[in-house]
Amino acid sequence: MPSKQELPILCRPTVALGLEGSANKLGVGIIRHFPRPATKTDARPPAQILANIRHTYITPPGEGFLPRDTAKHHRSFVVELVKDALKTSGLTPDDIDCVCFTQGPGMGAPLQSVAIAARTISMMWDKPLVGVNHCIGHIEMGREITGANNPVVLYVSGGNTQVIAYSHRRYRIFGETLDIAVGNCLDRFARTLQIPNDPSPGFNIEVLAKKGKHYVELPYTVKGMDVSMSGILAYIDGVANDIFSGNPRYAEDGEIITNEDLCFSLQETIFAMLVEITERAMAHVGSQQVLIVGGVGCNERLQEMMGIMARDRGGAVYATDERFCIDNGIMIAHAGLLAYETGFRTSLKDSVCTQRFRTDEVFIAWRDD
Repeated sequence: MPSKQELPILCRPTVALGLEGSANKLGVGIIRHFPRPATKTDARPPAQILANIRHTYITPPGEGFLPRDTAKHHRSFVVELVKDALKTSGLTPDDIDCVCFTQGPGMGAPLQSVAIAARTISMMWDKPLVGVNHCIGHIEMGREITGANNPVVLYVSGGNTQVIAYSHRRYRIFGETLDIAVGNCLDRFARTLQIPNDPSPGFNIEVLAKKGKHYVELPYTVKGMDVSMSGILAYIDGVANDIFSGNPRYAEDGEIITNEDLCFSLQETIFAMLVEITERAMAHVGSQQVLIVGGVGCNERLQEMMGIMARDRGGAVYATDERFCIDNGIMIAHAGLLAYETGFRTSLKDSVCTQRFRTDEVFIAWRDD
């Protein structure tokens, strides 16, 4: 019986270890892919998630996370998380085919700390490296979990806001933020309100927004297929600061505007902007599917608003829960293993990280043209 190493990659199961650390989430995942069927008409068997471990660096209310402190957090926990992932999966290093890591985009110092860990593991275990684009990881994990075929993708996270569609072996960016990302906008407003960062500022804003009753009109900034959020943030920060200074704002019914009202108004405004540009992309490419990925994709109100739009067009929305929409190691393992199975490898020389690794730079060899 031939050994695992002697069998062609596409004739046997393959296993990848994935490391994610582009922001304040450190994730380690292990995934197994099964051989592709002999004919293209048959679907590939679902991937098997063997471990998905995550640890989050949380700062006090009103504070963001600095790159150097986040990198220190990742360095402190990465060995423990890799050991936990192996234990959870029941595997040993001998069972791993490749070591995948986030190569960008993201925060420089945290990216570098995890890349160093990946290089070290690669050399210790004598396994090939596979650098992964963070955005592609989100998209491919979303497609795998939801079964979305060829959707328009809304990618919304702390550092990225993009509307994407696949064409000719690339994920094409149809629209994006011109300044700050939607997650960054929510996080920064959470700091203004001194909202706790545990479990995440965006989630805590969502909880407060559900209690909001009054809509405060905010700037609505859509420019073609792009959006801008810095002006909205500056405006609502000004309203909040007025309230904090003892200069309350009043709704039309005479009630005082509350923090809950501001969270509600911010969500409604920026989510409406995202729905608008997503619908325009759907009309352009003729798609009936929307896949929401990224940390902000967990937001139930965003999913609800997008669902209303999609149903009006006879379509549907696909989204995942917090295990997969929030940054995680399994999405890096999955996207990296897809590339590995096509023959892609990342040499040590080329394993440097870049904060500006564009989604449309990646050649998608594992999908049909």
